[in-house]
Amino acid sequence: MKRIITLNNAEAKEFFLKEESYCGTDLPQYFTFNKLIDAVSTALTGKRLSDFYGTYSAEGDMTFTSYPRDFENVNYKFLNNKDGKFAWRPFQLINPALYVSLAHSITEESSWNVIIQRFNDFSANPKIRCCSIPILSEEDQSDKAITVNQWWHSIEQQSLELALQYEYVLHTDIADCYGSIYTHSLSWALHTKPIAKQKANRNNKSFIGVVIDNHLQDMAYGQTNGIPQGSVLMDFLAEIVLGYADLELSERIQAENILDYEIIRYRDDYRIFSNNPQVAEQITKLLTEILIELGMRLNAQKTLVSNNVIKHSIKSDKLYWISAKKGAKSIQEHLLLIHKLSEEHSNSGSLTKALSKFYNRIENLQETNQNIKVLVSILVDIMYKNPRVYPISAAILSKLLALLSDASQRDEILELIYKRFDKIPNTGHIKLWLQRLTIKLDRPRLYEEDLCKKVNDNAVKIWNSDWLSQSFRDLIDQTPIIDEQIISDIDIVIKSNEVQLFRVEYDYEETNEG
Repeated sequence: MKRIITLNNAEAKEFFLKEESYCGTDLPQYFTFNKLIDAVSTALTGKRLSDFYGTYSAEGDMTFTSYPRDFENVNYKFLNNKDGKFAWRPFQLINPALYVSLAHSITEESSWNVIIQRFNDFSANPKIRCCSIPILSEEDQSDKAITVNQWWHSIEQQSLELALQYEYVLHTDIADCYGSIYTHSLSWALHTKPIAKQKANRNNKSFIGVVIDNHLQDMAYGQTNGIPQGSVLMDFLAEIVLGYADLELSERIQAENILDYEIIRYRDDYRIFSNNPQVAEQITKLLTEILIELGMRLNAQKTLVSNNVIKHSIKSDKLYWISAKKGAKSIQEHLLLIHKLSEEHSNSGSLTKALSKFYNRIENLQETNQNIKVLVSILVDIMYKNPRVYPISAAILSKLLALLSDASQRDEILELIYKRFDKIPNTGHIKLWLQRLTIKLDRPRLYEEDLCKKVNDNAVKIWNSDWLSQSFRDLIDQTPIIDEQIISDIDIVIKSNEVQLFRVEYDYEETNEG
């Protein structure tokens, strides 16, 4: 594997234009964006996006240029409920024209060199380690799978090693990180704040920070707070801001003459090690001050100090599951055990892993004497408060329903599932997976989500591209993002390769624990 900051600009451009980099959100596999991204990239090669802005007429004969920031819904947003109640997270599919334009811009040779030099500056202090730079997989595992595996080696393993040196660890993270990032801070991070804030430089498009800032505002109706969540490109931009915070923190720690510490950061999650809890808290205070200047804040509810570095180096959900899981059980007992895990550690990585194991257990079943309706009821209750498990849970549901010989009973259970999820606000993500669950049984079924409608009606527009010229707008609207061949080939039962991050033979948890 390679960290993206080790790539040259051409390699980085290819990486960002991959379908997997464009859409990092789990969608059914018949949603494909590679043809669209490739077509837009070809159209923009050697040109600027502004060359394709549309025009409109006002009073008299005056004609004005259309700008994307003057239009709402330029990006496509779909919502993911976080707790079965009123907490939710927006995911975005960035307008392909803006996404490709931004990818092209930051990977121009001169711009890429500026960015890489700044990452060298961010990492100059070996006592502050960032472990979340996007990764390019050189194996048959996906970039995302390799990134998750890297989390284990970089965070848990390094944290366990540091227990030899330090007695205390302070955990904290940033509240609503992506939603709080101030777009102007990209210029501060890349060009330093004093230079970026000079009046002559604020709109200087020879500065890549300004170019990035303008693209982000174009995606958000001119707003300067928040960046879209759901793509590797945005993960990378977040790392620029967070790396800048690392640099600022390093300088302030040095000014305070603090020596007894080490920090490991994975995205917006910090682990601060020291032999003195007051030192860890002092560093956290400095970090708080830096983040406030960047428009962000720490999550007070998730900030804690522990004198048990070993215990708190491993995620609590994983420790719980290691101690809770036992030998072979009935299918219902197995699922109830997972349900208990979901209550103790909602939306956790261990929950996804446990459901994957459960799927592997039932995948080849041809019949069962278990009460399918009861199993579905337990599983849907797990899904209700744990949106992270929608894909694997949809696969399990498809298998359980396939075990029913009575089609009317299957339809009855499906209706109950629909009604249960209709009670939750902001459930665009689950509707996409419910559609996958039923697409071979009842393809025309209507779901109130535009991506779902797009499956049956290519005329549905996903992005507002009215600010583009007609020809470019047609390119976006008419290039298919639904692969009919995949829909034709998939089975009623959702297969493991559609939803599982790792190969079946590659057991992330057991490989690393063995």
